[in-house]
Formats: sequence, C-alpha cells, structure tokens
Amino acid sequence: MTVRFLVDGEVIALDEVDPTATLLDHLRYRLRRTGTKEGCAEGDCGACTVLVGELQPNAVAWRAVNACVTFLPMLHGKALMTVESLVTDGQLTPLQACMAANGSSQCGFCTPGFVMSLHGRAIGASGCELPVADVIAGNLCRCTGYGPILAAGDTVAALSQDDAALVPALQAIALHDTAGGEWHGRRWFAPRSADMLAQLLAEHPQARIVAGATDVGLWVTKGLRELDTLIFIRDVEELRAIDETPDSLTLGAAVTYAQAHAALGRLHPDMGELVRRIGGLQVRNAATIGGNIANGSPIGDGPPALIALGATLTLRSTQGRRTMPLEDYFLDYGRQDLRAGEFVESLSVPRPAPETVIHIAKLSRRFDSDISAVCGAIALTLRDGLIAEARVAFGGMAATPRRAAACEAALMGQPFTHTTMTVAGQALRQDFAPLTDVRGSADYRLEAAANLLYRLFAREQGQATSVLELEPTDG
Repeated sequence: MTVRFLVDGEVIALDEVDPTATLLDHLRYRLRRTGTKEGCAEGDCGACTVLVGELQPNAVAWRAVNACVTFLPMLHGKALMTVESLVTDGQLTPLQACMAANGSSQCGFCTPGFVMSLHGRAIGASGCELPVADVIAGNLCRCTGYGPILAAGDTVAALSQDDAALVPALQAIALHDTAGGEWHGRRWFAPRSADMLAQLLAEHPQARIVAGATDVGLWVTKGLRELDTLIFIRDVEELRAIDETPDSLTLGAAVTYAQAHAALGRLHPDMGELVRRIGGLQVRNAATIGGNIANGSPIGDGPPALIALGATLTLRSTQGRRTMPLEDYFLDYGRQDLRAGEFVESLSVPRPAPETVIHIAKLSRRFDSDISAVCGAIALTLRDGLIAEARVAFGGMAATPRRAAACEAALMGQPFTHTTMTVAGQALRQDFAPLTDVRGSADYRLEAAANLLYRLFAREQGQATSVLELEPTDG
C-alpha cells in the first residue's frame, strides 16, 4: 500500500516503504531537506525536530517530534512541516529574524531544531502553554548558552498559522480502514480501531506494536535491528481516549504523555512535575502511556508513580479483556504478564483521597531529558495521626518497577513521625538490592530512596525540602 502524507500541502506518495525507514533519512536523502540534522539518532538532541500535523474536526493539531526515531508509515495521513517550510518568498519568519539578529545561532547545526520547537510553540502546537525553557529542553546547543534562544522565544510568542487549505487535503488522504504494506518480506499495519488491532494480533502474535517509537526507534538506529512485522497504533481511536471523572482518570494506551500531562497533574502536582521531566517535549509528544508500561523497563518513569497511586491496567485481545493492578503486570526483567495476542488497552488511576499525602520524585544526573537513577513514589493515607494505608513504589531499584513491601509494613499503623520514616527508610534494604552502574551506586540509590520518605515528612511539616525553598538572608 502507498504511504501518503503532505509536505507544505503537496502529497508525498511512497510505494514499497521499508517499515523502519526513518523520516530523518527520507527528508535528507530523498527530499533533500537537509535543514533537518542528524545529531544523536536517538531522540535526545532535537537537531532533527520537525512538526507533524494531524487532522482534527475542521483543524490541524501540530506537535514537534524527533524525525530520527519516527518511522515513515507513522506519517501516513498526516502533514509535515520542516524548517524549509517556514521561509516564504525568501523572507524569514519573525522568529527566525529575531534569532538571526540576537545571536541565537553560532555554529548553526542545532539551529533548525530550535527554530522548529519554538515555531511550534508560537503557532499553538502541543505544549505551547509551557515556558520557553521547557519547550526547548529537548534541544541541545553547545555554543550559545541558550540565553539568546530563550529571549527569542519570549520575544516572538505567537505567530499566525492558516491551515484552512490543509484540512481538505488531509481529509482526501485519510483512511478509515487498516493501512498496511510489505517491503522485502517485512510487513507493517496501521489499524484504525481496537477491534482491528485485536484481530491483527491474533493473526500475527509475534508482531511488534509501535506507538511513538521513542524506544523501538533506538533498536533500529542504534541496535541496527530488523523488525519483521510492525503494527502502528497511533491512529486507533479508542486508545487515544482520556476520561476524567470525580473518582478516577482513565487513559487509553496511545495517549501521549504530552496529551496526558494536564490530567495527570490534576491527580497530584508531583505527577505533573514528573511528566514535565519525561524526556523533552518532542519525546512526550510521541511517547505513550501504554508504551511506557508495555515496554516493561525497570527505569521507566511512569510506572512507579502510577503503581503508588493504585492504577489498574486493562489488557485486551480477541478473547476479551483482563484487568489487573499495574504492579502485577511486571513479572521480571524483560517479562510482563502479556499473553499472545494481547495488547495494553487502557490505564485507570483512582483520584487520591483528601487524607492521602503524596510525594513523587525523579532523581537523575541531569535535570532535563535524562534517565532516572531512582524514581520513587509514596502515597500515605493518614487517619487520626496514624498511617492507615501505605503504597510505596520505586523504579531503578530492581529488575522491574516494584512496590516496597517491607517499607510499607514498617509504615502501616504507625504515627506519621520522623522516627517512623527513619525505620521505613531502613526497611528499604530488605526490599531492594539495587545495581551499581553509571547512574549511581547501590548505596546512593538506597540512601536516595530513603531520603524521599524524609522529604515527604518534612514537606508535610512545612519545612523546606530544597535550597530553592529557603528564605533569603541578609548574608
């Protein structure tokens, strides 16, 4: 089948597409749009940032993504904007002109990526409500020190974007049935409904499901793996649903972290802050709730927090649905409770009760766009000064995201005091024997995990928990 997408309103039609060919390579070597650069080829540096537009009722929703880990079939039925798209009749946009005038570019290699991230913010793309520093957290520069780039983003805060002609053009190439193709014996499918997805997995149980490709993309660009059968689920409508009620939040598996950010932040501010630090905006615009879970990584940031909040997971196949506590899904390193033909359908998180105190924290060597050394989440239900319920979960401490059973036992029924937190922190050594690696030693991980318990207690007592919260002095 032909993959069709729009570039500056023109239909690009590709036959016999390699299912893991990257958008970056196609832009540079086929379309000769060399403004999009290859820096890291793993979604870290942002030099390959482009904007992808998806059809909405009478509108186009834009989002910045990393072209280096975006596979060509993922563009099917969508619009694309590169840095070359911005110049009209040889005239720079106000943003580009501002960046040229204020010294935002030195060597220039990273500049197109910054331009596209900031252009997305200016035209109202996903994440446009974020501060400039957050929007460009996924773009790295080795020359300017970021000051002029930040200033340009603040100076040109809004630009007009007329997508009136794009809507009918996208409608013309949109498909309402399963798309698919084959290339040298390797196949890909892009279903439009959960029923279609379930049927495809029944027929191809060994197929690799791809949502945002923020991890699978590295298997190809860094691991040089060949994947035989892929099923792209970004366009499965039921998996993109967000349902907020007074009691819970339910997220479809294909909801991206950028789309879920606000809703998760309404569960608890710490959850919103955690999501803000999951990769750069380009990663959050692609990475999905379900993908982060299905991946089963012991250092995935989402699962520890969701486990502590009491999330349940729903799996689906042609045989029906299974629902389980999220922590039960993770069996061992690289092993999850996922049967042949099943896929992650949705996640449901109960809304915390008023008497529940919560602390969620990501500890990493670099603040932005870094992998956690420890990711911890603590939820304590307090009644009459006692801890009536405790849910404590960590990532980076074991082969899977896992609850801390001994720590929870040390907390249950005890008064909410510093002494209780100390005993519970010591009990973590019964729960975990973490590895020592480049992100931290075993001792560091254990001590840092215990300190999160102390931090929760200190915060609930109104004490400062970081130097940023200390009152200024005259000294």
